[in-house]
Amino acid sequence: MKLGKSRDSRTRGRARTYVGSEEAQQLKARLKEADTEYVDHLLGKGYSGSTVERYVRDSLRFMQWAEQENVGIQHVGYADILHYIQGMRGKVEQRSISTTVNSLRHYFDHLVSTGTTSENPTRQVAIKGVQRKHLYDILNRQQLDRLYHEHKWIEDAQHKNQNWYRTSELAFQRNKSIIGLLVFQGLNVTEIARLQEKDLKLREGKVYIAATRKSNERELTLEAAQIMDLMEYHLKARPELLALTGKKSEQFIISTGSGQGINNAMFKLTEKLHQRDNSVKSMKQIRTSVITHWLKLHNLREVQHMAGHRYVSSTEAYRINDLDELQEDIGKFHPIG
Repeated sequence: MKLGKSRDSRTRGRARTYVGSEEAQQLKARLKEADTEYVDHLLGKGYSGSTVERYVRDSLRFMQWAEQENVGIQHVGYADILHYIQGMRGKVEQRSISTTVNSLRHYFDHLVSTGTTSENPTRQVAIKGVQRKHLYDILNRQQLDRLYHEHKWIEDAQHKNQNWYRTSELAFQRNKSIIGLLVFQGLNVTEIARLQEKDLKLREGKVYIAATRKSNERELTLEAAQIMDLMEYHLKARPELLALTGKKSEQFIISTGSGQGINNAMFKLTEKLHQRDNSVKSMKQIRTSVITHWLKLHNLREVQHMAGHRYVSSTEAYRINDLDELQEDIGKFHPIG
């Protein structure tokens, strides 16, 4: 099982830079008062421009505070970090404090690596009372399967000769492929948008999902039920969509508009799925449901790989849904009082 980069990974060996040189120069111009070595350190780790800017500005605010408190940055200790946090309480939310501590953790890691200080004083700091990410009401496996199998094209003889009719039919075939990738492989919107034609290995019954800044690469098995629909879209609908829109693209999922993005298509598809089953709220909810069901069938590390999570803690968070389901069963079958 491959949880990290494999030897034959498509992304292996590439520089971990997600900010272009022009954007990096603009970023450094905005952060001209910052230590350029620290900025380069963060960029080299592959953080986005907005993340780098947040980390740096948080560190600058802390340095300003330390100077006012007459504390040399190389002598900052655990007590100083607590003092700084205490000054933030009542002014900002706990999550903002947690984010600031995380920024400072990166900054002091850098100082340790350069020999400026001997230890990171933020390592033992844990902010309690932070509301964790919301996990959605999960759809049961039967609901997920119905989303796919009940997505059927209904002929409309009255409008069959309209120019838009064929485009709608092609979009339907595309959407069938998208729903399959959602409910069977648990892909998120970004991963679906990034899929390229070569990533579908239909003869092998596999799909390759490239790594992103937040997820690991992986190869997942396609369900037998979806292979024929994927093949029909790949060989017939997709080429026709490219011809109708005048596009040349390696993307597997093609929008009916002039742009390359599929956000509008995904928004409309979400609305259609909600109309069919009002329990469906979002694409994230569908992915959450799929991962939650995987945890009932596979061990934690297997699900981590299937979901593309970089950290096992991300996968563990989905176990909360199992606890919620258990609580419902307790209330239903063993009521108290």
